[in-house]
Amino acid sequence: MDCANHTSSDMFILLGLSEVPHLQVICFLLFLVMYILTVLGNVLLLLVVRINSNLQTPMYFLLRNLSVIDFGFSSSVVPEILVNTLSKDRSISLVGCAVQMFAYVALGQTECILLAVMAYDRFAAICKPLHYNTIMNKTLCVYLVAGSWSFCCITSTMHVVLIFVKPFFHSIHINHFFCEIPLLLQISCRDTRLNQALVYVTAVIIVVCSFFLIIISYLNIVSTILKIRSSRGRQKTFSTCSSHLMVVAIYFGTIMFIYLRPSSTHSPESDRIFSMLYTAVTPMLNPFIYSVRNKEVKGTVKRICVALKT
Repeated sequence: MDCANHTSSDMFILLGLSEVPHLQVICFLLFLVMYILTVLGNVLLLLVVRINSNLQTPMYFLLRNLSVIDFGFSSSVVPEILVNTLSKDRSISLVGCAVQMFAYVALGQTECILLAVMAYDRFAAICKPLHYNTIMNKTLCVYLVAGSWSFCCITSTMHVVLIFVKPFFHSIHINHFFCEIPLLLQISCRDTRLNQALVYVTAVIIVVCSFFLIIISYLNIVSTILKIRSSRGRQKTFSTCSSHLMVVAIYFGTIMFIYLRPSSTHSPESDRIFSMLYTAVTPMLNPFIYSVRNKEVKGTVKRICVALKT
């Protein structure tokens, strides 16, 4: 796009979820409920793991990090949605847009890697039980988590810098509910081929590779499960794995749909739906899917509820 006849904008207007009044109310209530459940679920999981000494395991160390990510990921997007849905002023500053982009890209990418690490943890626990403590030792877990955070913060910074050093058109309206990369590339008035290449490269390295590592881990898990003689044991393990894979499929499927398809095929309506799934739905589901069936977790939650009542 040519910038010659345009003035650079220092503010964007987010058009939000819908222009239809009754749909705005429905969307507001839907996002509000999902955000409340996200906060409660992830805060409760952090509290439970902190209280129960039996949950000081590699899996729950990873789950604690996942809860922090989900809380931050959802909080970087959903409160802005709630405010803009009710407010007549839907503007967001250039700095605010950049900060939001950095947060959701860094946290979203870190979650992809962490879900792959968690799948490997389950593979080690189910397929290599005698060597589990050696494979998933505390030092390795800390290195994996710290490395994931560091790498994804660096790639997120690269995205933000390369996008926001370019000028945008004046009086920009973004037909979305938050500052998502594909939409900002569409309104940039400079050549965005480098940005698009970086998006594809990071998506392949982080999202696609993490997804295939998860699939490989669960294929090995399923192979091991089929060798279990007890039908009850097989059913329980299959049920747990299927719920994990359901959340993984929603999260990775929507991200790949948004970031790996050609920019010419983007549609505001479909983008909003798929973005809602990975920014609001999966952060809400993760703490319940990954921990609600654990007896230790349920027992600790009951003790917390009894303590609050008394």
